[in-house]
Amino acid sequence: MRSDVQHFKCEIKDGIATVALDRPERKNPLTFDSYAELRDWFRDLHYDDEVKAVVFLPNGGNFSSGGDVHDIIGPLTKMTMKELLTFTRMTGDLVKAMIGCGKPIISAVDGICAGAGAIIAMASDLRVATPEAKTAFLFNRVGLAGCDMGACAILPRIIGQGRAAELLYLGRAMSAEEGQAWGFFNSVVPADELEATAQKLAAKIAAGPNFANMMTKTMLAQEWSMSLEQAIEAEAQAQAICMQGQDFHRAYHAFVAKEKPVFEGD
Repeated sequence: MRSDVQHFKCEIKDGIATVALDRPERKNPLTFDSYAELRDWFRDLHYDDEVKAVVFLPNGGNFSSGGDVHDIIGPLTKMTMKELLTFTRMTGDLVKAMIGCGKPIISAVDGICAGAGAIIAMASDLRVATPEAKTAFLFNRVGLAGCDMGACAILPRIIGQGRAAELLYLGRAMSAEEGQAWGFFNSVVPADELEATAQKLAAKIAAGPNFANMMTKTMLAQEWSMSLEQAIEAEAQAQAICMQGQDFHRAYHAFVAKEKPVFEGD
């Protein structure tokens, strides 16, 4: 998997890819280039067996301020409808790539987490935060609809329809305390423990049955549009496939031997 990216930070070690936006002096806004490179990187991740989990970190005390006002929002006001649709489809493709990459993603949120930055956190599988985290889906504050990059589909499933509607209509920031109470954040920890907490979660996931984790992530995404009957059947098939895997056999033999299983992802 590539770590020689140009528009964000990336380090791969012990099966964990640690990424972060890299413009801390401006609270890590996204640009056309970083959107596209993140999209392509997550797409490629689907085919890479080296990476077992991803940690998305803040940088300089902030997660991301969203789309850059000068590099993105200004140019958007001069584009044609066709060009605008190309852009909005590209940003949506980043979310689809994150959901489809097959690897659990943990976002560690500190400081400002706004607009597209909030979407990246939302599209992750797990989220941890500091008490200083302020998460805002602020699209309506710039004259746009809250239905951006899947927000109206995904956010209500995490925090509930009424709470999502409040954030999307008002564009106000959700505090870390609210985020934890509403189920958006899995935990809130002091700033000096944030990265270690996220990395510890990632290490536990990376040490687990990675093929089975991929199937779990796939089912979590696909079952949104299934009936209950379809979901139960899809899970039956997914579980039968996993039962053919060697990790299932390793777990059984380790249990019999009263040992801890060592998974290899096959």
